[in-house]
Amino acid sequence: MSNEKRSSWNSRFGYIMAAAGFSIGLGNIWRFPYLVGTNGGGAFVLIYMLICILIGIPLFYMEVTLGRKAQASPIVGMRKLTKKGSPWVSFGWLGVLSAYFILTYYIQIMGWIVAYLLKMLTGSMKGFTSEEYVTSFNDLMLNPKTLILLTLICVVIIAFISAKDLSSGLEKACSVMMPALFVMLILVVIRSLTLPGAMEGVKWYTRVDFSIINAKTFLIALGQCFFSVGIASGGAFVYGSYLKKDSNIPADGLMVIGFDTLAALIAGFAIFPAVFALGLKPDSGSNLLFITMSNVFMNMPFGRLFGVLFFMLMFFAALSSSLGYLEPVSSSFSELLKVSRAKGVLYALTSIFIVGLLTIFGHNILADVQIAGRNLFDFADFLSGNILMPLGAISLILYVLFHWKFDGFKNDIDEGATSFKIPIAMKFISYLLPIVLVIIFITGLF
Repeated sequence: MSNEKRSSWNSRFGYIMAAAGFSIGLGNIWRFPYLVGTNGGGAFVLIYMLICILIGIPLFYMEVTLGRKAQASPIVGMRKLTKKGSPWVSFGWLGVLSAYFILTYYIQIMGWIVAYLLKMLTGSMKGFTSEEYVTSFNDLMLNPKTLILLTLICVVIIAFISAKDLSSGLEKACSVMMPALFVMLILVVIRSLTLPGAMEGVKWYTRVDFSIINAKTFLIALGQCFFSVGIASGGAFVYGSYLKKDSNIPADGLMVIGFDTLAALIAGFAIFPAVFALGLKPDSGSNLLFITMSNVFMNMPFGRLFGVLFFMLMFFAALSSSLGYLEPVSSSFSELLKVSRAKGVLYALTSIFIVGLLTIFGHNILADVQIAGRNLFDFADFLSGNILMPLGAISLILYVLFHWKFDGFKNDIDEGATSFKIPIAMKFISYLLPIVLVIIFITGLF
């Protein structure tokens, strides 16, 4: 595909909403609250925000600017910037593979959200005991036919949006979904805060206890920053490749990460006041969203209505991120195989769905199959989040420092910038980043 035919964003607002939609997903509304719950509340929130500023923003800037410079998908783009066979092309491959394996289980979780949205609409969990909420979730995991059907529904929805051209598909969908997501999130927050005893949850969520901060807190917060912002998973690169040369990356990037962080913080105010109001535990872990929040909604006045709103916004968040993760994979199929956008989407999603069947079966008929002590679902998460993404981020920062050079990166990112340009202090931070990223990688691996 030639550069002349390459799509571009229709508007600055559309790009910001799409990039924010890529970042705002299950990482903010599912993963962030349960990590806050299991890592001491406000102390974790504070560290997470600092890491997003010091590490998330520089890496996001680098990946988006690299994409704009390449004007192509990650693999083809890195070949253009270096040459075919160059070791630096590994950054493109790592990003695309990260996104690919994330989607093999991410779309399945979207299916769980659809299941719980239907449960809220029908009121099928009314009168459940605490144990029955757990049993209901476990029964869903043990039913491969239902999981396959739910996942397939999500695949079709994603394909329908992504196969359209950039402005009428992905950009238009995110321009509607992102504002709607924030409106629904605020409505759930208001309802949560008006429950009797909700202020105890607010106090717990905002209280910073430095005595519980340790090295593990920093490492978990670093991992969450990667997962949430979507660094080194190809999305930021390919979204940057649709930008024009005069786009204002420094200002727009701050807005994208600002929206991402804001969504996570608001999600905490939606969840923890309700959890404390009903006397539940904030540290229940990864089932906080599905099991605990179902219990919360089914036991509050007008709970079904707000439960429907909550799981609908969860679906919007997951859908916008799925579109972002799919974009580097489908555009790579299109450019490497020289096929249309629609065919690239079809090839990518078909193969993702087939490979993703293994992560579905990992909960049931292949539950005994383990790789490195993990079932197939957990291994897909481990492979993408703990191996491929950290390796991709390390290769990104090394490319910037040793091939592109920091001054070259600064000149490129500042092209199009107006009032705000990146500070020279980022150069010092950039030389520390490889050390920090290697620590994340080694800790995540072992």
